[in-house]
Amino acid sequence: MIKTSSLLAKLAKRFPKRLAKEYHDYVGLMVGPLPEYIDSIYLALDFDDTVYDEAREFHPDLIITHHPFIYGTRARIRKNDPEREALIKRVESDELRVYSMHTNFDRGVGGMNDALAEALDLQDITPLINDPMARGGALKTPLSVEEAAKYAKKRLKATYGLLLPYGKKTVSRIAIVGGGGSKSHAIAMDEGYDLYISGDAPHHVRRSIINRHYNYLDLPHEIESIFMDRMEKILHEIDPTLTIKKAPRQSEAQPI
Repeated sequence: MIKTSSLLAKLAKRFPKRLAKEYHDYVGLMVGPLPEYIDSIYLALDFDDTVYDEAREFHPDLIITHHPFIYGTRARIRKNDPEREALIKRVESDELRVYSMHTNFDRGVGGMNDALAEALDLQDITPLINDPMARGGALKTPLSVEEAAKYAKKRLKATYGLLLPYGKKTVSRIAIVGGGGSKSHAIAMDEGYDLYISGDAPHHVRRSIINRHYNYLDLPHEIESIFMDRMEKILHEIDPTLTIKKAPRQSEAQPI
């Protein structure tokens, strides 16, 4: 058991809110009030109806998500997302508390993108100069672009990937950012990475990558489920006595 203020202060020291993206990212307490002490925590990439029953049964002192449980103002949710508003009311009724750590966790040292780069077993991992949220490093052994894509898909436990193999035939250095960071492909290319990995690339971005003669691997947003393993490790470093339950990995679209 740990005092809530102490736990959140330790997390804030590693992943301060100032690291969150400037586009009005929503991090911190979503639904409260917070308890004085925390003994149990439920971790989820997203908190929605797919995990609600399990979380309610576990009834932790705190739920920590990666993606913001309330993305925007409560007034905007009421107006535009009645299903989310109904879920918020259920959470409040069941006296659950939700705390979200989004792009501050993505960018922070030891957070999301370090975890993804480490899962690829990259060497000399470092933030990209012009996109400090992304991470880059070197493979232990160079691979063909097709082999590198299959390797990344396996290591990041993805069910599918979309490869644009229009750059160098051999991959030695890889850059990666979880989620929808495809627009930073030009930065990765300019900084000398042979393959850039992210997700949610729209058509016009894919066309830009092809016209730049670059390699890009689009993997599902759900590779960010690594958040739960990394956050569990961080929380147990802070207090090994905490009881932690992780939500099931989010479902991905299936190749057909």
